[in-house]
Amino acid sequence: MINGEPHEQCYARKPGANQGGKMKPFLSVIVPIYNEELVVAEMYKRVTEVLDRNQLDYELVIVNDGSDDRSLEIAKELARKDGRVKVISFSRNFGHQVAITAGMDSACGQVVVIIDADLQDPPEVIIDMVEKWRQGYHVVYGIRKARNGETWFKLVTAAMFYRLLRVMTPVDIPPDTGDFRLMDRKVVEEIKQMREKSQTKYPFKKMLKFAIDGMLSFSDVPLKLSTTFGFACALVSFVFMMYGLVVKWFYPETAIHGWASIFVGSLFIGGVQLICIGILGEYVGRIYEEVKRRPLYIVEKETELPAEQSIQPVLTTYSQELDASTGT
Repeated sequence: MINGEPHEQCYARKPGANQGGKMKPFLSVIVPIYNEELVVAEMYKRVTEVLDRNQLDYELVIVNDGSDDRSLEIAKELARKDGRVKVISFSRNFGHQVAITAGMDSACGQVVVIIDADLQDPPEVIIDMVEKWRQGYHVVYGIRKARNGETWFKLVTAAMFYRLLRVMTPVDIPPDTGDFRLMDRKVVEEIKQMREKSQTKYPFKKMLKFAIDGMLSFSDVPLKLSTTFGFACALVSFVFMMYGLVVKWFYPETAIHGWASIFVGSLFIGGVQLICIGILGEYVGRIYEEVKRRPLYIVEKETELPAEQSIQPVLTTYSQELDASTGT
């Protein structure tokens, strides 16, 4: 069993085991799967056809996130037939983002692409991404023009989330982008240092948690909002106090003594306190998760290549051919 820490070494095939006979692949394609038995084989077919047609040297890293259908069985069969396929299987479901992290820990390529198994993101776009990388870009996003097969509720909430996230965070996050992207090795190595936990798979409750995680991980705006909201509540309370005094002094016959101001004030201030404590609790909870230093994931098994295509360790050193000033 392997815990969720970055690997110290990268593995590649011996000469002749992959296309072109290179010791390490140029491109690593990471595909997290969870109960995807209906699409795994088609995903493999589409991805390999595109990359073979363009004569790219690559590996396909399939990360099984605790599937309870035949997804793992199908992926292992693909690995037995094709030495470029690497399968990592979790001991249980750890979440989509953690599966991506495991894929990056295991990926050997100078360029890393993340794509979902459901083929909503077309593998053919990978070639366009690689071309952008050759022009000097370190990160290339895929932005969907349409989101087929998703409910109107998910479409609306996703659009609201991305735009709210852009407003609340200082980080420039492109709207309507998913996990489909290309990253240079230098970017991947930096991301691997950020061992932050997140969980998905995508009912409403977990999607809501994912949205909250995204906002709190990138922004301290909620903390500032709680302070602003506290001052606003104090101001509103002062206004109500002045209103009560005016009624008492000038319209005493209509005033109901005591109960309204006490009830409304106590309820309002109590609600504000609970909101602020809840926001602080979200941050404290994240600190608690990180200081425990638990592994992000546990690998139950990593599929080996056939004997004639055995693997040997290759140190993860990569040439710095790109001028960093031209990248993004």
